[in-house]
Amino acid sequence: VQLQASGGGLVQAGGSLRLSCAFSGRTFSTYVIAWFRQAPGKEREFVASISWSGGSTYYADSVKGRFTISRDNAKNTGYLRMNSLKPEDTAVYYCAAVSSYDPRTRAFPSTYNYWGQGTLVTVSS
Repeated sequence: VQLQASGGGLVQAGGSLRLSCAFSGRTFSTYVIAWFRQAPGKEREFVASISWSGGSTYYADSVKGRFTISRDNAKNTGYLRMNSLKPEDTAVYYCAAVSSYDPRTRAFPSTYNYWGQGTLVTVSS
């Protein structure tokens, strides 16, 4: 499995970005997709995840109501739409995938087998 994250960049506070995660190597629709982020000097933290079908989504409290995770199984791609961005959202964003897992562990990086290379999001104040 390979994951390729893209779409990061520099944006002003209050702005929006959409990240993409291109998936290849296996059947995309059988993998849970998640987004994590890591700010300088901080641990990697859970942002959002989406089930195989896209019917269930989960968010960190810090992004709930501002970020939307989605997927297009026909295009083998996951997305993270980020609105109302804040300077504290500045981080490298990673997409991750796992085929089966205990849902209670969805927020832990160790749950996921596969990772993209990360894309930098910088939010200026």
